[in-house]
Amino acid sequence: MLSKFEGIVFRAKDYGESNQIVLVFTEQFGKISLMARGSKKPKSRFRAVTEPFTLAQFICFTGSGMPTLSQADLIKPRHLLRSDLLLTAYGAYWFELIDKLLSEKEPHSLVYRLLDHGLDHLEKGTDPDVLTRIIELNMLGVAGYQPVLDRCVQCSATTDLTHFSIRQGGFLCKKCRSVDGHAFSLQPAVVRILPLLQRIELRRLGEVSVKPETNQQLESVLSAFIDEYLSGPWKSRQILQQFKQTWR
Repeated sequence: MLSKFEGIVFRAKDYGESNQIVLVFTEQFGKISLMARGSKKPKSRFRAVTEPFTLAQFICFTGSGMPTLSQADLIKPRHLLRSDLLLTAYGAYWFELIDKLLSEKEPHSLVYRLLDHGLDHLEKGTDPDVLTRIIELNMLGVAGYQPVLDRCVQCSATTDLTHFSIRQGGFLCKKCRSVDGHAFSLQPAVVRILPLLQRIELRRLGEVSVKPETNQQLESVLSAFIDEYLSGPWKSRQILQQFKQTWR
């Protein structure tokens, strides 16, 4: 039986001398593994569609075992992401978030479109830190740990929001900040931007410009929140941090 679908390549693992097992994230079927026979050969027609970040249309033989790749048509090669180590590190972190939070063969259209649009923006030069915060906030929502960013998590006030509490799960206002002595004291820009990043659709994202110090605090807050509520360790995030320290 033949099956046809579009998908984004997460990674390829060598299998024997010339074959690869390719993990593809699809809109219809979620994450699936494919056998790409002969894809490691220099002249293989599958060589280009087994690279990470690639968007392609796949046709596979399916049966009781692992689907075997029969034909593939390249849609978006995304060479730039693979040629830039820092951009590769950002993308790898996104892949790890999605890979850990979605089970095998668990379809999720929202996440699929989020990733596709995110990779497009990453390749076009949109601020990768802003994109990463949007990905993180969306994946926290998928996991059921979306932080409260529209009001004080303690009293529901919508004004004078000054702190973020990891323990309480969201913003605290000036009056309630004492409930958590370890809460982050936030820059006003972070209070404004965090809710926007939680709501925005990546396909509608235009030009963005965020100050380095604001990006740094956004990252600190969400990294701490993720470490508290999602199971790590996040190896790709550690690698990303190393690259950022080296190149920036």
